[in-house]
Amino acid sequence: MADRFRLSLAQLNPTVGDLSGNAAQARDAWAKAKAEGADMVAFPEMFLTGYQLQDLVGKPAFAADVGRVLAQLAQECADGPALGIGAPLPGGDKPFNAYFVLQGGKITAQVLKHHLPNYAVFDEQRYYHAGDPSGPVRIGPLRIGIPICEDAWFEDVTETLAETGADILLVPNGSPYHRGKMDTRQAIMVARVIETGLPLVYLNLIGGQDDQVFDGASFVLNPHGVLTHQMPAFEPGLMHVDFEQGAQGWRAVPGPKATLPDPWEADYRVMVEALRDYVGKTGFSSVLLGLSGGIDSALVAAIAADALGPDMVRCVMLPSRFTSQTSLEDAADVARRLGTRLDTVPIGPAHDTVLDTLAPIFAGTAPDLTEENIQSRLRGVMLMALSNKFGEMLLTTGNKSEVAVGYATIYGDMAGGYNPIKDLYKTRVFETCRWRNSHHFDWMKGPRGVVIAPRVIDKPPSAELRDNQRDDDSLPPYEVLDVILEMLIDKEASVADLVAMGHDRATVKKVEQLIYISEYKRFQSAPGARLTERAFWLDRRYPIANRWRDTFEE
Repeated sequence: MADRFRLSLAQLNPTVGDLSGNAAQARDAWAKAKAEGADMVAFPEMFLTGYQLQDLVGKPAFAADVGRVLAQLAQECADGPALGIGAPLPGGDKPFNAYFVLQGGKITAQVLKHHLPNYAVFDEQRYYHAGDPSGPVRIGPLRIGIPICEDAWFEDVTETLAETGADILLVPNGSPYHRGKMDTRQAIMVARVIETGLPLVYLNLIGGQDDQVFDGASFVLNPHGVLTHQMPAFEPGLMHVDFEQGAQGWRAVPGPKATLPDPWEADYRVMVEALRDYVGKTGFSSVLLGLSGGIDSALVAAIAADALGPDMVRCVMLPSRFTSQTSLEDAADVARRLGTRLDTVPIGPAHDTVLDTLAPIFAGTAPDLTEENIQSRLRGVMLMALSNKFGEMLLTTGNKSEVAVGYATIYGDMAGGYNPIKDLYKTRVFETCRWRNSHHFDWMKGPRGVVIAPRVIDKPPSAELRDNQRDDDSLPPYEVLDVILEMLIDKEASVADLVAMGHDRATVKKVEQLIYISEYKRFQSAPGARLTERAFWLDRRYPIANRWRDTFEE
């Protein structure tokens, strides 16, 4: 019927560079949508290539391959609904971020992204040319305006589309998760709907790519900001949205509305999905980690079990003469509760051998951090040997508080391919463990119930590199430290701001110094799941050699 249009939304998980695999996903979804009477099936931004491509997008051989696969996809999906899909379009020295409409075996329209985000994790001005705003694309009875991702965050592109006759807005996105992002997206899209008076479809990627996780949660709004459809977060799916034309124009017929996760579930899901996709997309199937009996490694073990299944997780206890009986018991208890394998590899003999070997050179010096760090580095050697031997990716387990102040040994406990809790401050680690003990969902492959015993959560944190060592011997208590870190890192606050909050100036200055002198460690650290807007790596980029310090004096 001319007054009805079915748009099928493919919220799926592409893999960067897997052009044939991504095209196969598109063909399968297109065929399902065709069988369900769709007039068009839409895919998110850059779905054909995966996102973000970084400098891969500028490689000529890659661009030629994209063109070939896109043309082949158009031919294979000729007899049926139109297909909208994102991919780069060659443009001279740089390509365009483009959205292609395929109909009847060929490309019938291409839309170019106008606003190129150049903040947070985005560097699109480095990689792409900005395209000129274009008018709507006609597909059957409908004129569809297609503002690509960032183009819907500003009113000019959507206003142009409304003024040039668009009936609805389709916004293909590659929008990665951070805490609170969904509220921001919906508020901005509601503004676009109110300004234009048009229905709006927000279609997002899902899946992990390096440190970023695209959380899906695609939705549809009718005029006045009325939510008609809500797809689940993090879940692949194909949702059919029917539009009907009436006296007021085209409107979406209300459909299913999934419940979105709260911030605690969302953060945990991101860590699970990030690890699952990082392992799978880099060619691994199993992981290992050092399980110390402490809270950080226990949480990483739980995340790994939930992401891959307990059978795919090897935990390793690497005791030294400083390892307490409590830690041995707690590590064994966590592995038992999770159902993972636990191996024990004592490092005491190797530590003694290294100390004996270095004794002639160390003669006349007092034992210090050097001897302590040898233990951590020996653990790294043992774990990497197991990783190499058995083909299991090594996970590192430092939380954001430790990563921030350098309370981790480079080439030691920082060794590994991925860090699921890299963007989780220590105080949030405690609460996340408590949350996991009381929550279980179908997407978790680990067991139900208490997987991290309260004793692990409640005991004073310690690296156990010397007798009676505690983290707060060297650092402020975590409830103090994390407030200071969040202000200095996430809020870019000054020392004066923190002193005005009541914090001791000397303590703040010490933390500031630790942050800056640890930059070289973070530069060499494993990637990890991004949970906030100021995650280490792409969100926060500071020089390694840097003498500036806040000069505030009371």
